[in-house]
Amino acid sequence: MAEANNSDMEPNPEPQVIYRCKKCRRIVAAEGTIVPHKRGKGESCFNWRKRDGDKLDKPVECTSIFVEPMKWMEALEEGHVEERLHCIGCKARLGYFNWAGMQCNCGAWVTPAFQLHKSRLDECHL
Repeated sequence: MAEANNSDMEPNPEPQVIYRCKKCRRIVAAEGTIVPHKRGKGESCFNWRKRDGDKLDKPVECTSIFVEPMKWMEALEEGHVEERLHCIGCKARLGYFNWAGMQCNCGAWVTPAFQLHKSRLDECHL
């Protein structure tokens, strides 16, 4: 009888991504809380005055992530409809939320929108 190898029976866990505040390293989001959105048409989705006709239509990488509402978001508990999102640890500004929705830099409209700027977060792979 051949013995079954335990490592063959266990599923390979996917590496999980967590997002931390860049200033104080507090965990603010995880991969499971991210709200995916379909990439928009880029600059053509915005006001004609903001478009630059000289640029080629390359896919734009999103500069922020959209997440589900979480307990650390103090402005939600205060009943605001739209407000900045601050880190609960160091009070650094991490993003913005709006229950009516907002447009991502890729052109996609996300409703409701709880936006965290990637430039203010550290992406950590576990």
